[in-house]
Amino acid sequence: MAISVSIIRYSSSFIATKTPDCPLRRFLIFSTYSSMAAERFLTLLERDDAPIEKTLNTVKAKLDSRCITQVLERCAIDKPQLGVRFFIWAALHPTHRHTSYMYNKACKLLDVEQNPSIVLDVIDEYRAEGFVVSVKIFKVVLNLCRAANDANLALRVLRKMKEFNCRPDTVSYNVVIQLLVESGQLDEAMGLMREMGLIDLYPDMITYVSIIKGFCDAGRLEEACGLIKVMKGHGCVPNAVVYSAILDGICRHGSLEMASEFLGGMEKENGACKPNLVTYTTMIKGFVEKGMAMEALRVFNRMDDFGVKPNKVTFTAMLDGLCKEGHVEEACKIIDKFSGGGIQYDELYSLLVMSLVRAGKHKDSEKMFRMMMARGMRPNGLASSSIIKRMISEGRVLDGFLLFDALEKSGNLLAIDSEVYSILLAELCQENHFIEAAKLVNVMVEGRIRLKSPHAENIIKHLNISGEYDLASDVSRIKS
Repeated sequence: MAISVSIIRYSSSFIATKTPDCPLRRFLIFSTYSSMAAERFLTLLERDDAPIEKTLNTVKAKLDSRCITQVLERCAIDKPQLGVRFFIWAALHPTHRHTSYMYNKACKLLDVEQNPSIVLDVIDEYRAEGFVVSVKIFKVVLNLCRAANDANLALRVLRKMKEFNCRPDTVSYNVVIQLLVESGQLDEAMGLMREMGLIDLYPDMITYVSIIKGFCDAGRLEEACGLIKVMKGHGCVPNAVVYSAILDGICRHGSLEMASEFLGGMEKENGACKPNLVTYTTMIKGFVEKGMAMEALRVFNRMDDFGVKPNKVTFTAMLDGLCKEGHVEEACKIIDKFSGGGIQYDELYSLLVMSLVRAGKHKDSEKMFRMMMARGMRPNGLASSSIIKRMISEGRVLDGFLLFDALEKSGNLLAIDSEVYSILLAELCQENHFIEAAKLVNVMVEGRIRLKSPHAENIIKHLNISGEYDLASDVSRIKS
């Protein structure tokens, strides 16, 4: 160990004198200092003096994530329990706080997921040494359990708190409850929530939202709705997040009539319980997924009555549903009605074009796109790229080029996918449309668009065989 520290000190001196003052120099010095601190901690950990925490407190070195990682990497080889203890000690150090990334990294380095017993062994070590264990220490351990995504381990750790006369708080219970919910152990989670009341703790919004969402995901809607009454009884007022979670569950597992009634009840509420954008969007998606686009449209129109403006996600869901069921006129009507509410008219029609594409209505999508061009609208890049690609795939290469040319003349090429250029040029050359290909190459040169490698060699080879040497030379200058 002493040799390692000497080498590091020499390296630090060398870096300081030889490396110019730049970010690299600062990084190297920072890295060296972290390594020096790690070596000092490892030297003490090698002694394995109990309690190790008291010995670690004597080190006057600044903790950082790099230092902690280096210590854990070494401990993971043959002393993973010491690594866990060091990590817990570091979490409570006055100069450092672990990030969620560090918790995840510690679990990976120490292999907590495959060997959860090391966490329990550390707690048993604390007891054997008579080490004073605080609630803060248990919270660090519970966060390790969360990083390991191990609900059963977290529950065992929670039970051990009582053995050390540590009274769990709401935050501690919430960590375990969330893990139980995520693992599908809803009854166990409910049992813990009831247990909280026995020790004069009250579930908070995090507790209720976790369990309610779990019930909704499992289709246990009556129990989810029943928790709303329990919440109110404990003075925890349900908000739009809670109601939206239940509404989402109803849409997925219940009847949409029930969802409509529930939404109506929300609309009569005041304050934080009133439906918001997420609530209405959830409802609209629910109807659309069940092939009830016109019912979704009624919900969409109700948004305006309650002063809630749809966003792109809402519009996309609504337009997808209407187009899939053939209600294109209705789709145009809602665009005309809601345009100017924060989303540009051109953007809304571009969304409609893409909804028609996803619905497999390719003739209608192209017709809508050409209507946009005729009216002087500016289709977005996704819509333009999709229509041109579709034309090329159908063997209509010249049509695709003519549409591309029209977009270029109207100044609407900026957002087109660069792959479209490569595909279009390849097909134009393949079909010997060299005049059009030359025009496209000029556009690519002016726009600094690079030709994708898979196409470049084949295009150049074909042009040379066809005697189009000048064009082949131009193409070679834009290949990536």
